[in-house]
Amino acid sequence: MKLSYMLVCFLLLCQQLLGAQVDTVDVFSNSMQKSIKTVVVQPTIKTAKDKMPTLYLLHGFGGKYHDYVQRVMRLQEMVDHYQMIVVCPDGGHGSWYWDIEGDTNFQYETFVSKELVQYITEHYPAQNDARYRAITGFSMGGHGALYLALRHQDVYGAVGSIAGGVDIRPFPNNWDMAKRLGNYAENPERWKTHTIMEMLHLVGGTSLPIYIDCGRDDFFYGVNQRLHEKMTDLNIPHHYQSMPGRHDWAYVNKSLDFQFAFFNQVFLDGEVQ
Repeated sequence: MKLSYMLVCFLLLCQQLLGAQVDTVDVFSNSMQKSIKTVVVQPTIKTAKDKMPTLYLLHGFGGKYHDYVQRVMRLQEMVDHYQMIVVCPDGGHGSWYWDIEGDTNFQYETFVSKELVQYITEHYPAQNDARYRAITGFSMGGHGALYLALRHQDVYGAVGSIAGGVDIRPFPNNWDMAKRLGNYAENPERWKTHTIMEMLHLVGGTSLPIYIDCGRDDFFYGVNQRLHEKMTDLNIPHHYQSMPGRHDWAYVNKSLDFQFAFFNQVFLDGEVQ
């Protein structure tokens, strides 16, 4: 009896040391007719809850689906602690998470917000309710998270951004955006409809929890500060944070500590008593 008890304790300890379970899956996209690599992280030791909330993490320009598990040191620990599933899709090279009309290689809005969400709810113990689904990301992924959440408030119940490119217009020659939207000088309206700064009317009277964070030494700090000021002028409730830091993974690691806690509180507030 004593030996069996010690064996159980040893196995539980091993699970805790191993941390959260990390899967790499191929999710087929009907809209793009290709499989997209996606990392899914779920708690190793689950609570009594049958279904868990989900946080989607979008990578930046030039990044990959595995960035967060390789570069965020406490990711698995936070997944276990907060008892949520984290999903990290590959966003392609310079997709900005848009659907580009006529380009079947770039339908990432449809993939992330429809096809991937459906896959996760069918294959993992994820709550199929927007109140328990959040999205955030770094750089291009921060823009992508806000873009998708504002356009799909029936899919996401909360959104964040870390050093997001929240106004793309000051950077017309950078990060493949002109390849997706056309030259800015010739397509100003198209750029306007694809930049977060001009999408705030979509918030309307909703109560979408929003968390915006950007380092004060980041090249996106100016546009994030202006977004914060515009949201304040429009009386749009949001949480804005700016700490010392650059556009790098050291800042992402700091920011995610706060964002996990923020989203966890959102999920707890949404629980049915």
